[in-house]
Amino acid sequence: MRIIFMGTPDFSVPVLDALVEAGHDIAAVYCQPPRPAGRGKKDRPTPVHARAEALGLKVRHPVSLKGADAQQALADLQADIAVVVAYGLILPQAILDAPRHGCLNIHASLLPRWRGAAPIHRAIMAGDAETGICIMQMEAGLDTGPVLLRQTTPIGVEETTAGLHDRLSVMGAALIVEALARLPELTPEVQPEEGVTYAHKIDKAEARVDWSAPAAEVDRKIRGLSPFPGAWCEMNGVRVKLLASRLVEGTGAPGAVLGDLTIACGDGAVAVLKAQRPGKRAMESEEFLRGMEMPEQVQ
Repeated sequence: MRIIFMGTPDFSVPVLDALVEAGHDIAAVYCQPPRPAGRGKKDRPTPVHARAEALGLKVRHPVSLKGADAQQALADLQADIAVVVAYGLILPQAILDAPRHGCLNIHASLLPRWRGAAPIHRAIMAGDAETGICIMQMEAGLDTGPVLLRQTTPIGVEETTAGLHDRLSVMGAALIVEALARLPELTPEVQPEEGVTYAHKIDKAEARVDWSAPAAEVDRKIRGLSPFPGAWCEMNGVRVKLLASRLVEGTGAPGAVLGDLTIACGDGAVAVLKAQRPGKRAMESEEFLRGMEMPEQVQ
């Protein structure tokens, strides 16, 4: 099929690779524009931009798709379908209608649960036992379109957003290739109105750990916010990111250090498995403790 690919971050790269490997004709790759990054604040292309150029594909990065010129430029590609995954721009109706078979979105949740910007984070933070990938026919609403294919996967008890992100990216790549191969036979499934939840964008203000919360909630926050923005607390007045954890037995005043990196919560305790000091790389707990005199209490 002749495909317009629309994606921006690392999550989207395996999908682009899979479409190319499956032999599809990529008419153009749309992604977010390069933005200043690094110490020199030089414009850096997005992961999809870099990968598309390495594959010799045509790249476009408009700041908006609302204008008539941008919409006509996309229509002129005469694509059979558009594949959209974590693109980052709202698609006007004219864009949704331009490809012959419309636009398919790869969404990292079991719709209608966790529509919106941060489905992987929110699934872990909510304590969901499973999540998955949906291939959805896009329409004007936010992740409201009918679902063509879905695949479920359990969420591991120690899994972080980083690990689940990578697994779902690979799942999404395989599932969209299957969806395109089976497109004529697939029946769109309208999303039920029951069970709708919204995965609101992660706010950095959410990231500070409240040790008076139950251990299960603290553990989910640490894993759900890893690696970005990273749940954090203060140790000896230093802000430390907590990047991996597990539930353990233990009791004490909330925030009390019970030994090594085991910390008491309002109910139960968590063992922090990976942490990061400002300006340092992330370290496993054993290495982290070598250079840190642990306080009796963390804040």
